[in-house]
Amino acid sequence: MGNLGFGEVLIILVVALLIFGPSKLPQLGKAAGETLREFKKGVNGIIAEDEEVKKEENK
Repeated sequence: MGNLGFGEVLIILVVALLIFGPSKLPQLGKAAGETLREFKKGVNGIIAEDEEVKKEENK
């Protein structure tokens, strides 16, 4: 399942435009960006907690 190239991204955008219409795409993009941002925050929080536990175990 590797990286997406320009052609694949373009096809996905065209299909999304056809399904949701031009008025909904900005809302969907904003929601996707917020979801991704929250996911990254959660992952970074878990990583930070794991590192803290490892530091405490090494003492």
